[in-house]
Amino acid sequence: MLAVEGAYAKRPFLKPVLALGVVVVSRLRQDAHLMTPPTYGKGRIDLAKRAGQKRGWRRVECVQYGKRVTKEVKTFSATWRPAGGAIRVVIVREADGWLAYFCTDAAATAAEVLEAMADRGAIEETFRGLKEVWGAGQQQLRNVYANVGAFAVNLALYSAVEAWAWGRGEEELVDRSRSPWDGEERRPSHADKRKALQRAILRAEIRAVVGGQAEPEGFQALATRLLDLAA
Repeated sequence: MLAVEGAYAKRPFLKPVLALGVVVVSRLRQDAHLMTPPTYGKGRIDLAKRAGQKRGWRRVECVQYGKRVTKEVKTFSATWRPAGGAIRVVIVREADGWLAYFCTDAAATAAEVLEAMADRGAIEETFRGLKEVWGAGQQQLRNVYANVGAFAVNLALYSAVEAWAWGRGEEELVDRSRSPWDGEERRPSHADKRKALQRAILRAEIRAVVGGQAEPEGFQALATRLLDLAA
């Protein structure tokens, strides 16, 4: 199964990939020209109207981003020319609207489609963290193998931070002492995790140098301010 972003949900990509026997899952345009089965039936399916109808929604359980969640969906089979035939359509209702996905395996379940798209989103978050936090792709290197090596280093550092933060709670990874009004519940970002690891390393190094003198309250406050500046 190949989960891709909506830009690849087009015939020039889908045709050769499907010929290889690969199942594709992706976003579906809200104005996609869908028809009723059998192959390219006469009835036109309007996604916006389907999503706007109050009836027909049902709840399904799936695992997204490591957690079991319940989603409200509508799912049905349709035919779509870019995919060369029948597809499974899944409309999911979110807090800020609705999204439509498709799978070229018409027998796929709604849970399988939603889980595949969530997995793709997690991979995209990883690449965003690599680029924004570690600067992957910004290294000024001319040799192709040096670029490959630099990217491998970024991957190793990213993995080390994630492994260190794996069993730690949000209160240990996110410092919101300077913004007590920020009480919104959300997962710690990779940047939060890296800063937490930086603080832990600097704290350990300072205590190792000063030994037993690291306990007085005044020193602790000073060390905390220095850690904030460094991390």
